[in-house]
Amino acid sequence: MLLNAFDHFLGWIGKMLFTCALLPACLALMLVSLPVISSAQPVALTPPQLDQLVSRIALYPDPLLAQVLTASTYWTEIPEAATWADQHSYLKGDALAQAIQADHLQWDPSILGLLPFPSVLDMMARDPGWTEQLGNAVLTQDADVMDAVQRMRQRARGYGYLATNGYVNVVSDGGYIQILPVEPNVLYVPSYDPLVVFAPPRPGFALAGAIRFGPGITIGAAFGGWGWWLGSGFIWPSHTILIDRRPWTRVWVNRVGYVHPYVRPWVRPVGPRVEVHRLRR
Repeated sequence: MLLNAFDHFLGWIGKMLFTCALLPACLALMLVSLPVISSAQPVALTPPQLDQLVSRIALYPDPLLAQVLTASTYWTEIPEAATWADQHSYLKGDALAQAIQADHLQWDPSILGLLPFPSVLDMMARDPGWTEQLGNAVLTQDADVMDAVQRMRQRARGYGYLATNGYVNVVSDGGYIQILPVEPNVLYVPSYDPLVVFAPPRPGFALAGAIRFGPGITIGAAFGGWGWWLGSGFIWPSHTILIDRRPWTRVWVNRVGYVHPYVRPWVRPVGPRVEVHRLRR
């Protein structure tokens, strides 16, 4: 009887030793399988990398460019917003603004401000890696991003591609190039090939056709709650992004809790998002 008890005791000791031996390996396996959540600030991009990053948007009119830069810092919201904008692209002006309110859209105001521009949101959604990298650069290197925009504009202007036309006024002021809409409330989205407009023109190439413009998009007072009421743009010498005439100061360290001081603050609708408008694909 004592022998049986001793055998049971030895068996128990063996199990305990085996369990203790496996415990570190099990814990290590659990840690490896957990998702890695990093709060480390992204590595700074070099000027050539920033030039390439902003090349596809550097020739956007200043008000639209300011909205794109700020919206990119909320890159996770862009794919869903792009889908909504595409499905409701038949809505324009006040009807679109009313639909945004009625559908209880929950995205940040900087994203809502781009809903009148489905082609821009689609471009950002189709290349989420680029959009996230742009957003991180705005959060960590906003002055460098704006310098890169100016370098690309200077290059396009120097080669003769960027000039005043019926869609935009190209203004050089204090060494900085502004691209402003001819009509303050009507914006045209430019379309161009960065490999063309930022390189010397080939002999016989028609400079005037290198930058094309989409249909005019009217931004009225109904969009005031999403950054368009008093306009958006830049104070280039001080590297300031303006949204609703207020400096945009969202950076890496305050990115979680930042609330922009809009002149007409937008109140996030209570309750879940709804769909009260006819969808079109």
